[in-house]
Amino acid sequence: MNPESRIFVTGHKGLVGSSILRTLTAKNYRNILTIDKKDCDLREQRQTREYFKSEQPDFVIHAAGKVGGIIANSQMPADFLYENAIMALNVLDSCRLMRVSKTLVLGSSCIYPKMATQPILEDSLLTGPLEPTNEWYAIAKIMGIKLGQALRKQHNLSIISAMPTNLYGINDNFDPVTSHVLPALVRKMHDAKVQGQTSVTLWGSGEPRREFLYVDDLSDACVFLMNHYDSDQIINIGYGRDTSIRNLAEVIQKAVGYSGSILWDTNKPDGTPRKLMDSGRLRSLGWQPKVGLQDGIEKVYEWFRKQQEKTIHQAPHQRG
Repeated sequence: MNPESRIFVTGHKGLVGSSILRTLTAKNYRNILTIDKKDCDLREQRQTREYFKSEQPDFVIHAAGKVGGIIANSQMPADFLYENAIMALNVLDSCRLMRVSKTLVLGSSCIYPKMATQPILEDSLLTGPLEPTNEWYAIAKIMGIKLGQALRKQHNLSIISAMPTNLYGINDNFDPVTSHVLPALVRKMHDAKVQGQTSVTLWGSGEPRREFLYVDDLSDACVFLMNHYDSDQIINIGYGRDTSIRNLAEVIQKAVGYSGSILWDTNKPDGTPRKLMDSGRLRSLGWQPKVGLQDGIEKVYEWFRKQQEKTIHQAPHQRG
């Protein structure tokens, strides 16, 4: 990619897409294409094709998706499978029709088997059963990966697929029902602090281990891969170390400044026991993450706190 390349970023308002926009802008890419859902619904093939034909992007980073935590996945399995699959299929087929120079499809670490050997190698894909709590989302992501590989093979297109680990950062979803674990804990601790609650109850045992990557590190890796990687082999993007959910909760508790007790509801599911990815393939190319977990969480909470204050200040004016 060069500064004048026409780069289409799908899902530009989401956690990942907005971060990719920040990173591209910071790196002096000047022709970044985005589209609002009301103007082009990527679930609609005709609209997607017409947008590609009109804008003729040189490069595509597909970051759009319907995302959520365990509760959202369990309540809306059809939505998670269909919407994520159809968006990937429409975007990639449009890349085929317009002969886009290079496309990056972002997958997810949940594509790997529930009991995959840790750290998880890229070769673990399709070697065992998926984690049941998010298998619908995972299957949709696998479909996108496999279509990209098929298009490379049949049409000689440059399509790469990267698998991020668990992500967090500004512009995340902090909804208590549909969010992932880290932003959900930030919201829960903040609300408990503001409301003066003496304790918070969290799902599961706290023992599962997860790897977390600050979203701006992911975006930096995406731009790096667009410029330095071209293979049909999927590639992991991880931080390189994992932590227990219990320790994560304690780090968030400290960042938020919540002094109450943390209780654990062991009747609720833990999900996958451990999920740490082997990112050696990416490291061997020369890329490294920059933001540590504690620093990242402090950045996230500072942003979240300011957003909450802004909402409170705006509310009286809106009622008037």
